[in-house]
Amino acid sequence: MKWLRFAIRNVWRNKRRAAVTVIITAVGVAGILVAGGFAFYTYDSLKEMAARDNGHIVLAHHDYFDKQEEKPLEFGLQDYARYRKALLRNDKVRAVLPKLEFSGLISNGDKSTVFVGKGVAQGEFRVKGPFLKIRQGHALSSRHEEGADPQIMIGEGLAKALNARPGDSLTLLSNTVEGSLNAVDVVVQGVFNSGVPEIDKRLMLMNIQQAQALLQTDKASSLSVYLYDTADTEEMAARVRQQFPALALQTWRDSAFYYEAVRGLYNRIFGLLGVVILLMVLFAVTNTLSMTVVERTREIGALRAMGTQPPEIVRNFVLEALVMGIAGIIIGMAIAASVSLFFYMTDFQMPPPPARSQGYPLVVYVHPPLYLLTAFSVLAMSLAAAWFVARKSARKPIVEALAHV
Repeated sequence: MKWLRFAIRNVWRNKRRAAVTVIITAVGVAGILVAGGFAFYTYDSLKEMAARDNGHIVLAHHDYFDKQEEKPLEFGLQDYARYRKALLRNDKVRAVLPKLEFSGLISNGDKSTVFVGKGVAQGEFRVKGPFLKIRQGHALSSRHEEGADPQIMIGEGLAKALNARPGDSLTLLSNTVEGSLNAVDVVVQGVFNSGVPEIDKRLMLMNIQQAQALLQTDKASSLSVYLYDTADTEEMAARVRQQFPALALQTWRDSAFYYEAVRGLYNRIFGLLGVVILLMVLFAVTNTLSMTVVERTREIGALRAMGTQPPEIVRNFVLEALVMGIAGIIIGMAIAASVSLFFYMTDFQMPPPPARSQGYPLVVYVHPPLYLLTAFSVLAMSLAAAWFVARKSARKPIVEALAHV
């Protein structure tokens, strides 16, 4: 404690220089924490978006992911209700939803265009949450009146191309599983935005039973398993593989190409930013302590003459760096936490990323492991800089140190 008190007093002796070093350290720490917190929020958002899009785990026919179908639902999943019932027995499973993928033509009577359709279960809109925004109308209803036309939802781009609004009647034309053509009149129930304009130009959703009637089949393309916690994905995937060895399986990460691309890009950008900031802190501490050592060379000589050993002198300078480093870290963490709270309270929106039409809230996570790692890195660099600067002066001959001007 005695040496620590001496270190605090020595730092206080050069208040202006120490304040500059502490401020630079604080700004550097805050920069790393804010940038890293934003990156971790982005990773989590993209992870949830990928998992909610197709499910945490996707089960399908054993050739579904590796081969191209020559006719509709050639590799469709038969008797999927049995698999669904077995999976729902697990406490970690939130929902198991069948999906049917098909394509064809959609027409308003005057104009026709290609659509990519998905037959979905009612729970689809609940699990997607904020990643599917309904712009007009409503989600598909679970109730279907006898004799009424099937309901559909279409993307904003497709609605614009057909000049369609909720309540309008359209016609779907698609191939059945036997290869013949089948058509059905439908009513637009809602217009949605998935966040990707190119997808919204083609995507159409309808109830899976009505899609099966159009294709004249009882199969589904795949079975999407939604979990309560994304962290359980790998454990559940291994369990499901053992439970259904005849089926093919993919996790959300196998098809999350956008997530992987953004994560790789952000890791490089923010990794380089962190290195630059740490070097900035290192140079600031090194410069401050170098000037301090030069100015106190005669003081070092006097201490040596009174019997103080070189390691004790080095220790004192290291403790001074420790004091400034801790002060900078505490202030930097306070700044970063304040920035996180500010963005959380203000609901600031970021512009849409490339190839997307929706912005997203700017959120900065307070990530404890990142805070600990940053604090450790800054302290380690500060102490290393102090040791490197002080060790040479501490070994200088006493006479030469006392004669220093």
